[in-house]
Amino acid sequence: MERDNMVKSVSRALDIITLVSLKKGGLGVTEISKQMDINKSSVYRILSTLVLYGYIEQDEETGRYKLGYKFLEVSSKLLESIDLRAEAKPYLQELEDETNEVVHLVVYDQGEVVYIEKLDGNETLRMHSKVGKRAPMHCTSVGKAILSYLPSNAVMEILERKGMPMHTNKTITNKEDFLQELMEVKQKGYALDLEENEHGITCIAVPIFDHLGKVIAASSISGPTIRMTSERLELLKPRMQQIGLQISARLGYKAP
Repeated sequence: MERDNMVKSVSRALDIITLVSLKKGGLGVTEISKQMDINKSSVYRILSTLVLYGYIEQDEETGRYKLGYKFLEVSSKLLESIDLRAEAKPYLQELEDETNEVVHLVVYDQGEVVYIEKLDGNETLRMHSKVGKRAPMHCTSVGKAILSYLPSNAVMEILERKGMPMHTNKTITNKEDFLQELMEVKQKGYALDLEENEHGITCIAVPIFDHLGKVIAASSISGPTIRMTSERLELLKPRMQQIGLQISARLGYKAP
């Protein structure tokens, strides 16, 4: 019986925390009591315990209770412990199972993308990519997906420093044309590599955001152009966008 009471108290404490979090100006004991249909003395005891541990604070002027800064400490520890590769892996596996194509996960680093995960799919495809390898941003779908969400001054700095060398005869090497493409990528929410990095390879990528809404990575599906037709790309677009948001959500991102 004592254990049941303890579990009930924990449940009530969590409900109070949720209730208080929904009201920007905080809530008083009476308001909480009415909304939860429990007596004020019980509410006060739970609030006092939460205040003691820093999860709830009381405004000295209004007497209302609001979330405490302890939540920031706990959430920051959670965010620090999040492993992008581990969080993304189940979703990347889904893509591989659904498409049988090569699936990549990359991060942005010093003006380039770095492959941190590669699932090979069941179809035969030879690509230069491998985990740990770096690749240019201007001719890869993952690079364009990231660049489209970086500040314009950062984009220009990367293009100036890295240049826009031709990798195939379809690589975009004109800066104005490329900047226009980045605008379109941001509007659409996905990026394409139409044989711009490797002959015969077409890719589609989406950006991945962290808890601050900052682009930090990208995921892609790559396949031979003969299989990655315009019709198939159309089918993949919404699925890729969904995967991008799902991975971002695991990192704490909240879509606007």
